[in-house]
Amino acid sequence: MKTILITYSTTDGQTKLICEKIKSILEETFVVELQSIRSIKKNSELLNKNFSYVIIGASIRYGKHSSDVYEFIENNIDFLESIDNAFFSVNVVARKSEKNTAETNPYIEKFLKLSNWSPKKLAVFAGKVDYPKYRFIDKYMIRLIMWITNGPTDISKTYEFTNWDKVEEFAHEIKKITL
Repeated sequence: MKTILITYSTTDGQTKLICEKIKSILEETFVVELQSIRSIKKNSELLNKNFSYVIIGASIRYGKHSSDVYEFIENNIDFLESIDNAFFSVNVVARKSEKNTAETNPYIEKFLKLSNWSPKKLAVFAGKVDYPKYRFIDKYMIRLIMWITNGPTDISKTYEFTNWDKVEEFAHEIKKITL
């Protein structure tokens, strides 16, 4: 049975939830290993397994993917280029219809320039704004960003933008490719 690695970098947990959804669909057919990029850094032997496919998911905070993502890619570029792969970004900008595809999302474009890696499959998913969970400074910085970009600013609420149907569609596409 083929084995798929799903690894992620998340700030507030939404990217992990998206990865768990993808895993739930793929594990109907494959063996799926779900690990954070940080845990792989501590256990690099994991990459010695015979994976058929790798998926990397990464969130955005203040306009950037975590440096852990770029470091993981740089340190494992040979591994990534030796197997089928996919990358997806989770960001709130993708809540806007004109920025919710890999071709139109500015963070995917920025990622491709900075990573020196060309994933075989790209996707972008809108994230979540969870004001009640944020620390004081994050709450008001994100509120300012949302105000500037015409997003929701009521700090007493949580705003879920993830299109779960789109996540499921992505997982089913990976399933078809890997079969």
